[in-house]
Amino acid sequence: MGRIGRAFMAAALLSILQSAPVPAQTSAPDQRTLALAAGWKALFLCSGTFVAGMAQADIAANDLQGGYPELQPHLAALPASISEPGRTVSVSFDTALPPRVARHSPGQGCTLLPIGADPAQVMPTAELIGGPDRKVQDARPWPQGDAAATAPLPGARRKAVDALVAEALAGGRYGKDARTSAILVILNGKIVAERYARGVGIHTPQRTWSVAKSLTSALIGRATALGVLDPMKPAHVPEWALAGDPRAAITVDHLLRMQSGLYTPPPGSRTDALYFGGSTVAETAATAPVGWAPMTSFNYANNDTLLAARALMTDLGEAGPTFPYTQLLWPIGMTRTTIELDWAGAPILSSQVWMTARDMARLALLHLNDGIWNGTRLLPEGWVRAATTPLGPQPPAAAGQGYGRAIWLLGPAAGLPEGSYAFNGNRGQYAIVVPAHRLVIVRRGFDPAGGGFDPQAFARDIAAALARGDAPR
Repeated sequence: MGRIGRAFMAAALLSILQSAPVPAQTSAPDQRTLALAAGWKALFLCSGTFVAGMAQADIAANDLQGGYPELQPHLAALPASISEPGRTVSVSFDTALPPRVARHSPGQGCTLLPIGADPAQVMPTAELIGGPDRKVQDARPWPQGDAAATAPLPGARRKAVDALVAEALAGGRYGKDARTSAILVILNGKIVAERYARGVGIHTPQRTWSVAKSLTSALIGRATALGVLDPMKPAHVPEWALAGDPRAAITVDHLLRMQSGLYTPPPGSRTDALYFGGSTVAETAATAPVGWAPMTSFNYANNDTLLAARALMTDLGEAGPTFPYTQLLWPIGMTRTTIELDWAGAPILSSQVWMTARDMARLALLHLNDGIWNGTRLLPEGWVRAATTPLGPQPPAAAGQGYGRAIWLLGPAAGLPEGSYAFNGNRGQYAIVVPAHRLVIVRRGFDPAGGGFDPQAFARDIAAALARGDAPR
């Protein structure tokens, strides 16, 4: 066996060991399970406290409930310590090992460290400290800011929409055990309904989970507009630079569409070693071996998005850390969105992004407006159409959804008009865009494993309620 063959076997073994979900515990938990549970608790306490500004009681009731079933039973018993001066959270899990530690850096959110690492190793990017003046930004007209954001509906339609929003908050009608924290309904660019719950308010960010994938797609679109990369050309992943590595032929488009052909142990949406284990993008996603030829199968995997983002950062070079903020987020008013990093400084753009409901709506509005913001084109002409058009292998037909460039594709199978699409994330994070009605619906939640919210049913009902008369202009 040649050197490349041995490397692929080693990469496959490492990928399996790092990414395979930990089996549910029926007896005393093993050390690895406790280490992951402690990582979950440290990271969410850190981000909830220092990024979202939530009360500890709300963090405990939301992000520390309803998580992965094998980790959830152990969270409450693991002792945690929050250091406000050091902006760290420590969670003990084994008397023979150091605690799990997450550290907050201004502008970069919280980073989970490997067991025993020095928190001082996490260094902030100076240009991101402080960021734009939020008070000035908030005073600007919606959607750039928060002023003049709402437009009241006529009485009958307002009552119908408000009743549906109230039912979504109450839970039950749209899903077993659904725990809604925010609802936004935007028609013709104006907010016509908005409600919050569970300690979340207008300026409270939540973890987006996989909605971050759709943000990654937009960031690559922005970089394409600036001539930084071409998504149809091979992705520049440093770990694939060895001569003869067949993965070097995989394009950014393949990665965004989940058609890379890389092998990921199921379920591909679980990357515990990175999310809660203190590993890095390079140590996890970049080790994935070839499993199929590109564009021959659809395999939903966090690794593909992580690698697309890694290629983007490689092409950006020194501009990488600030690019998402200065070139996309801040220009469209997303001043309360934070992209968190692994301890080596790579963005975890498959899931670990904190974003308010209004910021998520802004990202959706950018797409609804074909990548144009306040008259300025930020995404290339045709980018949104390509990102919301199926190409190549698709998810199983039974799912009723297609997949574009990190965007879920909806339509008549979902009871929505042709051309509708969505940004979807774990635990009930959704932004649904219905171009035919100039409609955006954002729903945020803390849904438990095994339960959840039905965003398509909610979107159908909202669209039907809004159809009762003329839309506001």
